[in-house]
Amino acid sequence: MRSPCEIVLALDVPSRVEAEAFLDRIGPNLKWVKIGLQLFVREGPALLDVVARRGHRIFLDLKLHDIPHTVASAIRSLRDRPCELLTVHAAGGPEMLRQAVMAAAETSPNLRLLAVTVLTSLDAQALVATGVPATPASQVERLAALALDTGIPGLVCSPEELPALRARFGPTPLLVTPGIRPPGSDPGDQKRSLTPAAAAAAGADLLVVGRPLLQAADPRAALAALHATLHGACNS
Repeated sequence: MRSPCEIVLALDVPSRVEAEAFLDRIGPNLKWVKIGLQLFVREGPALLDVVARRGHRIFLDLKLHDIPHTVASAIRSLRDRPCELLTVHAAGGPEMLRQAVMAAAETSPNLRLLAVTVLTSLDAQALVATGVPATPASQVERLAALALDTGIPGLVCSPEELPALRARFGPTPLLVTPGIRPPGSDPGDQKRSLTPAAAAAAGADLLVVGRPLLQAADPRAALAALHATLHGACNS
């Protein structure tokens, strides 16, 4: 049986000062923090230590996509950093993914890679513009199969693809889902989104939530409401 899904805060703020201030506001009941390109480029790897010392687990969302040697070297550069999840692009191809898996195993026994399939900001029209004639759903499954075959243990996908991925690949892959929007919230630039309860019911393990928490008047209360929603979904 899979564990209940959990909330991941997408800490998309400009600086360490703002990051720490927000973590103070949201309180101690937040387990996972996702650090993306904006904050990582500004503050560097030392920020991972800062966030981890506050008691949070680290999801580093760099979406690495380069030649195999460069991606593997970047992963090895994270040695001794408290990073548990790291994203790479499945579209980087099988050799890049295989070398990423080997580098992660050498770097840390706690580091798990997540393959990004199709960004949740992309729809069918956007895929066609990049030269991919497939639908988002079929492209997600194609890239997911490629990543899992190379030893990547988890996937990043939109909520809409969750049922198909669970049906095809079973309970083992860790499925991480951005594009989560509570009922009534602005979808922003997310083209393929679901509510937390719907995503949990569809098979997500981790739900990435950014603006609905970052822009909340009371982030602590907003997080508590999300937790209550997930608890209700798991017990319904």
